[in-house]
Amino acid sequence: MKGTHLGEFEELVLLTSALLINTAYSVTIADEIEKQTNRSVTLSTVHTALYRLEKKGYVESYMGGTTQDRGGRRKRLYRITANGFDVLNQAKDIRNRMWSMMPDYKF
Repeated sequence: MKGTHLGEFEELVLLTSALLINTAYSVTIADEIEKQTNRSVTLSTVHTALYRLEKKGYVESYMGGTTQDRGGRRKRLYRITANGFDVLNQAKDIRNRMWSMMPDYKF
């Protein structure tokens, strides 16, 4: 792959989708990102990122079972694909390589 082509928020959504095995849907993804980053996240931004990630082949969606708390409606769940896992690792490697090159700043 030439590059990850991931924005910072897309990377967070993809990573969170990988962390939430069998429970990743827009609400749980938004909640986990808010919990881990201490920043406010809207469902529409999560939906947009998931749509782009699915279009790129980094996540795939499937319908979960019905639940009482949703009035019998099914959830659209997401799981990371092999390509998504590869692109996450590539992004991590790039960041780690650049951090290892960071000089010691004395402020």
